Amino acid sequence: MENASHAFLDAVRKSMRQIRSAVGAMTINPALLSAAERLQYEGYFRREEANAAVLALTQEGLPIKEIVRRTGNSRNLVRQIVRGQRNEIFRVRESSLEGYLPWLDAEWSAGRRNGAELWRRLRSQGFRGSLRVVTEWATRRRRAEQINAETLGRIPLARTISRLMTVSRDTLTKAETVTIAAVEAGVPALIEAREVVSAFHLMIRRKTDSDLCGWIERGRASLMASFANGVDRDINAVRAAITSGWSNGQTEGQITKLKLVKRQMYGRGKLDLLQARLIGARP
Repeated sequence: MENASHAFLDAVRKSMRQIRSAVGAMTINPALLSAAERLQYEGYFRREEANAAVLALTQEGLPIKEIVRRTGNSRNLVRQIVRGQRNEIFRVRESSLEGYLPWLDAEWSAGRRNGAELWRRLRSQGFRGSLRVVTEWATRRRRAEQINAETLGRIPLARTISRLMTVSRDTLTKAETVTIAAVEAGVPALIEAREVVSAFHLMIRRKTDSDLCGWIERGRASLMASFANGVDRDINAVRAAITSGWSNGQTEGQITKLKLVKRQMYGRGKLDLLQARLIGARP
């Protein structure tokens, strides 16, 4: 499994030029959203159906009161639909600062950037929110200004992209989901490579080699061709590794133990002490 993952990482590294050009177009693929985002996306389509029904009645010239009676929606909701205020996909909670943002932007541009001072001045404008709301806004604004163009244009490392493409979508943030969606849209060959790796892992977990030959042919036609050719050259050993109940886990464990003890003793002991620690004191 580890070798297959390393081969996929190599495939990602070879595709970095295409990835860099793809990340520039940040498009969201609904199939790649997390569970929470998928619920919002499905709700968006339900809202679109309600919006279409209300707008159709509006085009017929019906007043809002009649539309409310026919659809059963509230008057406020019908107004929002008519004004085009229900078209967003990912709805966010409106901040209590929403109506004061232009004033805050002007104060910030004038050099007044202390959150507590802004809060005291904002209260004279009628703001009834807490100090924490304003200080958190100031902190986010300050951090946003510290991000330069180089940081914004930074492409994730190949190892990071490889990890994000092989973990569950529900564990990704929205920014990571958008990035991976752009990568997969721009470099579709990586999707096939990921599926090839997943199929190989599945054979190992199920301990069945019946699909191995078909997998090799599929792998040769993908970015995993080098790994697939290596499996074909040593196919008997690979079959044994997949189907056999034996493994080299004990050997790897002993090697790890040896290296650990050796590094703990570095500069403080010789081979006789190393032998004594690993094998036991000689009679």
